[in-house]
Amino acid sequence: MTTVDIILPVYNEEEGLPIFHQALSSVLSGLSLRYRFRVIYVLDRCRDNSLDVLKQISGKDGRVTVLHLSRRFGHQMSLVAGLDYSDSDASILMDCDMQHPPELIPQLLDQFEQGYDVVQAIRTYDPQTHPARAWASHLFYKIQNWLSPVEIPDGAADFRLISRKVRKVFQNSIREQNQFLRGLFQWVGFRQARVSFVSPGRAAGVTKYRFFRLLSFSIAGITSFSKVPLRIAAVMGFAISALSLLYGLYAIAAFLIVRHLPRGYTSIIVAVTFMSGLQLTVLGILGEYLGEVFDEAKRRPLYLIDEVIGRDEHPSRRQLPGKVGDDEI
Repeated sequence: MTTVDIILPVYNEEEGLPIFHQALSSVLSGLSLRYRFRVIYVLDRCRDNSLDVLKQISGKDGRVTVLHLSRRFGHQMSLVAGLDYSDSDASILMDCDMQHPPELIPQLLDQFEQGYDVVQAIRTYDPQTHPARAWASHLFYKIQNWLSPVEIPDGAADFRLISRKVRKVFQNSIREQNQFLRGLFQWVGFRQARVSFVSPGRAAGVTKYRFFRLLSFSIAGITSFSKVPLRIAAVMGFAISALSLLYGLYAIAAFLIVRHLPRGYTSIIVAVTFMSGLQLTVLGILGEYLGEVFDEAKRRPLYLIDEVIGRDEHPSRRQLPGKVGDDEI
């Protein structure tokens, strides 16, 4: 029987977890004759009672395992932790806020049965979604694809199925500190298919991706795959230097011909402030890339697991990269 792991990152989802798990269980029960499922909740350190809710769910459903991280490592690292723990024929990554509908799982599995290694769910927004959010999403993908050689489909979400082959690449080879998974799953290649879905509203709670977190996420995506900002900074520096040289030649010619320097204290002030702003911008771009190098050089674990809750159906599984044993604390 084909084994499938459902990997679910969780952060402050106390109210919505029972609703989601009931919907998920309903879908999985209809597929239980063909597949053996395990549900892996990866819990970032929360401020609400999500842990207690997941303990109750795990106690009632033997398919559920909970990985409780030692602190908040973020959405992407929660997915990586779930991938590291997974040991099945296929792994499905999705959110548990009902915006990734469980009803789409059979379509993902159908594509997997046809031989695809990555089945990407493509989101289209519900008509009730605020137009500004949909516009911002489209703008992000346009900028990302313009800057990066790796094209990410417009509307690609962190809702996808991957085969054992692809998962092992992430477990053994891709161990970056700041992983932008939407781009990485496109970068690895293999046979890929797409499935569209309409993203409904959240079942409960509020979104965790506020403006600054979305901005940070966007910057991580750009710096992970593109050197274009560095090249733009270099071109701007060269262009400004060329214009400064031309202005200097103009000033010399004016002095030799007219015998006085052209007035222009205002233009000088504007030029100085513009150049200062440009220098700070270039330094900021360099700083982002240098920060990425700094994170990689430290070689810290991608995440740390405080405890594993629920039955482990794979007792022979290798030691998790981020698992801290009692004798190691």
